[in-house]
Amino acid sequence: MRMEEIVEETNGKHEKMVEITLKIIGPARPSLLHVPSSLRVHDLRKLIAGKNRLPVENLKLISQGKVLHDREDEDDIYIQLNDGDSLIVAVKPKAPSGLDIDDDEEDLKFQLPQSTSRWKKKLYSFLLNRLKLPDILLMAIFSLSLKAWILVILWFILAHVAHKWDLGPLYILGTGFCTIFLNLGRRQPGDVSAYSIFNEDFRELPGTLNADAIDRDIRTGQF
Repeated sequence: MRMEEIVEETNGKHEKMVEITLKIIGPARPSLLHVPSSLRVHDLRKLIAGKNRLPVENLKLISQGKVLHDREDEDDIYIQLNDGDSLIVAVKPKAPSGLDIDDDEEDLKFQLPQSTSRWKKKLYSFLLNRLKLPDILLMAIFSLSLKAWILVILWFILAHVAHKWDLGPLYILGTGFCTIFLNLGRRQPGDVSAYSIFNEDFRELPGTLNADAIDRDIRTGQF
């Protein structure tokens, strides 16, 4: 969107024009820019990139010590400007050809899938940007299903009840046994257990070493 289009759009909203100061990191001198008092950060980034002939994809805007982002929770972010406001403009250096540093850093961060529901994205943005939770904790929170979270909450409720009845140790032991038995799984038809007593005709796994195998090897001269 060009400057004329932005001005035409904001005039319909009775937005006034203000003059801001751009401080580009580097040898360039501060410059002035006339912009609408309220506009999208994305449009502001394009205006600054067009005026100063800077790559818009590598442009970072900083206002009052905070980095301005174009979107949040899939919604455009608007910025309110006043006469005399200053913006710091930084241009990220391009990585050497064949080396995608930014992509590697993004791969290390926890990200929600594109198919995630809108309310989960808003919750993720709140926990990440407002509460500043680390990625490892966000991964643990969003990796659990709704059923798992219900079980976790129910466990803590029952733990409080068990503590009142002085049954805390028994409650923890019972939780451990339940966790073991619920995760034992089921054998498929044809599978053989590692314990021969659970197999038909007490059949053992190939390579099992026991007293009978040692005795047989001695008698046949294997030892």
